[in-house]
Amino acid sequence: MKRLKRILVIPLLAAFSSLPAALAAPAAPPTGIDVIWAYAGSWKVEIDHLDTAQSKASHEVTNLRNACWKDGGYLACNQYVDGESKALIVFTYNAKDNTYTSYPIPTDGSGAGSGKLLVDGNTWTFPWQITDAGKTTYYRVVNVFEAPDRIRYRQEFSSDKVNWTVTAKGLETKLATQ
Repeated sequence: MKRLKRILVIPLLAAFSSLPAALAAPAAPPTGIDVIWAYAGSWKVEIDHLDTAQSKASHEVTNLRNACWKDGGYLACNQYVDGESKALIVFTYNAKDNTYTSYPIPTDGSGAGSGKLLVDGNTWTFPWQITDAGKTTYYRVVNVFEAPDRIRYRQEFSSDKVNWTVTAKGLETKLATQ
């Protein structure tokens, strides 16, 4: 009987010793510039390009690693594609209008660009536009975080910001955290 009690007590002690952690309040979701930490780590990227006026049909798989750090109000990520550093991306956050700006700096020394990032819950949109010969075409990449380790995304273009044509769609799966 003593042996039976010992066999029952040990699993119960183990179960109850983790109870305070389970009952603790969940961590608050990140806010401000800290939201960008979601991109940190290694990702498998699968993309299907569609045959459109802006793209040719193809399929590709790459490995992406975002080596990120934060200093003050900046969060930066050295972005590696298939093991090769491609860009240093610096993010800032404007609390007044709840927008982010990204500044990708290419490794070849050419000028840095800038772009907006709009975050609405688990949907993150990178919009931009190009005007050529008086005609403006709007573009966007829409990332939908299905889980912290899975991003379903699509690339689109439009001439009126109402009717969008998908040029590519894919899935990013987190392989490792930073």
